[in-house]
Amino acid sequence: MTGERWIVFGAVLLAALVAARLVDRRLSGRALPPEAVTRYRVLRRSLIATIVAVGVLSALLAIPAVRTVAGAVLGSAAVVAIIFGFAAQSTLSNFVAGVLIAVTQPLRLGDRVAFAGEEGIVEEIGLIYTMVRLDDGARLVIPNTKLASDTIRNSTIVSRENVAEITLQVPLGAALGSVVELLRAETAGERDAEVYVSSLDGNATVTVRAVATDPDAARRLAHELRLRAHERLRAEDVIG
Repeated sequence: MTGERWIVFGAVLLAALVAARLVDRRLSGRALPPEAVTRYRVLRRSLIATIVAVGVLSALLAIPAVRTVAGAVLGSAAVVAIIFGFAAQSTLSNFVAGVLIAVTQPLRLGDRVAFAGEEGIVEEIGLIYTMVRLDDGARLVIPNTKLASDTIRNSTIVSRENVAEITLQVPLGAALGSVVELLRAETAGERDAEVYVSSLDGNATVTVRAVATDPDAARRLAHELRLRAHERLRAEDVIG
């Protein structure tokens, strides 16, 4: 009987991991705008974590000895208070802050932000921390609770009507770092210009953004950026 319970434990745990993997593959790799990508990624990770947690707990219920010990430990009010106290102060508070950041979006993936005297590009918004790539290539790892409570300067969030944004499809075999540097050089004279790889799905999607004075100027600048980017990449034999 004990062997059967262990088989059930392993089967339930394996099913949870397979389900989490399938959901992750289904949700990943979609080309979305920056504001949607941020919410989507946090939601995706929260869903995967929930599936795995439920699977592990369900698998443990198949083992009576573990179930009994778990019930005895969790039945202690003092232990429960300690667990929730630590969680609320650290992991749980960071998780809640990460969800709030994804919903309210004071910063998004790809945004240029300044925090605590450091400035860089938001590279990752996780469930517990956010990672900012600094100009020297180093990474600033910030707990989400600090981002939710401190002041952040976001140089990217401006009126969308005044932003010229274009995307280019580049073969995955191309040297993406060189492509980004070429386009950054091409747009160096534009206001708050940004160039970054926004997706890797079939081809690489490179996004180019720059700020204009008004909506009409933004539309004209977008037309110009498409032409300039195409000519620059053709001249460098990146595209045919």
